[in-house]
Amino acid sequence: PEPGRCAHFVLRKRRFCRMIPAPGRRFCGEHGHEEEQNDRKRIPCPLDPKHTVYEDQLQKHLKKCNSREKPKPVYFVQDINAGLKDVAEIPEKQVPLSSLSVEELQNLIIKLKKATNGLELHLKEQILSHQALQEALNDPKNGESAFKHLKQQASILGNMEKLHLLGPGRCFVEFGAGRGKLSHWVDVALQNVESVQFLLVERATTRFKVDGKHKRRDSIFERLQVDIQHLCLNKVPILEKKKIPVVGIGKHLCGAATDLALRCLVESYTTCCDGEDEEPAPKRSRAAQTEVAPQRSAGSESTTEDHKPVAGIVIALCCHHKCDWTHYVGKEFFKSVGLGPVEFHYFQRMSSWATCGMRETTSKASTSENSEDQTDDTEEHEQTLSRTESGSDTLQGILSAEERREIGCLCKRLIDHGRVEYLQQQGYKAALQYYTESAVSLENVLLTAVPSPSLIPEPTI
Repeated sequence: PEPGRCAHFVLRKRRFCRMIPAPGRRFCGEHGHEEEQNDRKRIPCPLDPKHTVYEDQLQKHLKKCNSREKPKPVYFVQDINAGLKDVAEIPEKQVPLSSLSVEELQNLIIKLKKATNGLELHLKEQILSHQALQEALNDPKNGESAFKHLKQQASILGNMEKLHLLGPGRCFVEFGAGRGKLSHWVDVALQNVESVQFLLVERATTRFKVDGKHKRRDSIFERLQVDIQHLCLNKVPILEKKKIPVVGIGKHLCGAATDLALRCLVESYTTCCDGEDEEPAPKRSRAAQTEVAPQRSAGSESTTEDHKPVAGIVIALCCHHKCDWTHYVGKEFFKSVGLGPVEFHYFQRMSSWATCGMRETTSKASTSENSEDQTDDTEEHEQTLSRTESGSDTLQGILSAEERREIGCLCKRLIDHGRVEYLQQQGYKAALQYYTESAVSLENVLLTAVPSPSLIPEPTI
């Protein structure tokens, strides 16, 4: 061990512990039980067994343990964005994809192709950039991984600018914020704009945050450490007080988190902002929406009127294999094409074929979901599945790698189309587009939505 450091060898990390022991001790507090002269017993912490504590100091430790249950913030409302559970739930013991017979798999593929028939599968390529990132993009000090992230962030900002979402008097809510890089660049782009707030939603504690690096002193950055499932935006003090339009953003919002964020914005927040005394707006038929919405361009100024509680949504989609039927916002669409929770379960698993194919899990695959310092293929949540998870036994000799990739893409588009229809039914003009090249990220689809122009309700007969 290094001088002045703990003498415990950490097998998992293949190095000695780097903690500093107390004077006269060879081991740190965590590994103090290895001291020969130490008769005090250490036990696993009941709140988090990953660390230990002296048995005679347990009660004292429980009062300050970082894993203790903390008071819930005012904006925490249990399961407010979780969605209603369907009567026909997925069976507890769902048959793995790899255990399906050839006939069962072929039937699933037939259902998939039937459901996607007629959908817009060839997305528009809208790879844009923004002046705020040009200096960073031209900086030779940035490595390949950093350059890829910068290109994606630049395109997201470019798409936001095209939708007229980069403006004053807005609150930008970054879901799955991680280090907060996307909000940072939005702040840089708006350095001459007043009255801009940022809410960074992240359920985990995050190191190396960039919140404090924004140059403008009048911009407000606030972190909300809460699961999106329980976030009630209208109870966040700054929104409760100012009632300013919200722009929801996210870079690679993982799986079900996208559905939770959409419901958080267009249901729980919008409903609360409308006021209890106001009558709900009459429902519009899907036909009426289809006829009227295209008459207004996505970049029209009136799509972000101040009285709209949500001015826009711009989310880079990711990890469809982590979606969940309970939280999914496109249930009605799935049911309309004759599909249900069982098909959804298999399609969300098959969606991984679009980015993972049949690659086996590598020992170096990171489990981090928000790190921007990774350099391997998993940096954008592109999970590498094992052969068993990918169903190689069933697929061997039936589907080629290219066919699996195409089926995976169909699954992604089907799930995403359900989200688009959901937003349309909620009064938004939604679209999907490729916002970066596949060489930059295999998860290269951006979901955008702005409020549709006011529509005249259908007359009652």
